Amino acid sequence: MVSAMTAPGTGALSIDAPATGSDAELIERSRDDPEAFGALFDRYSGMLYRYVSRRLGPEAAEDLVGETFLAAFSRRDRYDVAQGDARPWLFGIATKLVSRHHRTEGARYRALRRSPVEGPVEGPADRVANGVTATASRPALSAALARLPRRDLDVLLLVAWGDLTYEEVARALGVPVGTVRSRLNRARRKVRAALGDTNPMHEEE
Repeated sequence: MVSAMTAPGTGALSIDAPATGSDAELIERSRDDPEAFGALFDRYSGMLYRYVSRRLGPEAAEDLVGETFLAAFSRRDRYDVAQGDARPWLFGIATKLVSRHHRTEGARYRALRRSPVEGPVEGPADRVANGVTATASRPALSAALARLPRRDLDVLLLVAWGDLTYEEVARALGVPVGTVRSRLNRARRKVRAALGDTNPMHEEE
């Protein structure tokens, strides 16, 4: 049952569904066979959990990832099957849900600012934290993130923690690629300035 989908992190059970085919094919199949949608959960719940956990913390992430997939399931009839990769769609849903918890996110960054030894959730998409040049700079990074406008923050973290390309971020947020670039450049400048002109992203402009 799709209602049984729960986020990873606590030994939760994922759906036993076929994992063959592209994301778009699975979504199209799920319109007649709802159980097929579970393969998307198996594919992407882990990376969504890492992304949301870094923004809101592990406990909130468990619930929000589940909400993300339930929302995606309810909207699957409107998915553009010309888009073979569903990651931008799922990250877009998750990011909108994260925005409802902006106070929690701000409080988390303030707490990290006071706790330089705080260990983040590890994962291949954790490029900002892994790229910080020294542990002592984490409080400054957290403070910088807390001060970013929501739109700039979403773009920065979808690239850094969601591991999305500019084009994928544009799809996720429903904005032009040029807007993604301008928001990302603005966010990077502010973060670098807060860190004394060091670049925690280790990314080319």
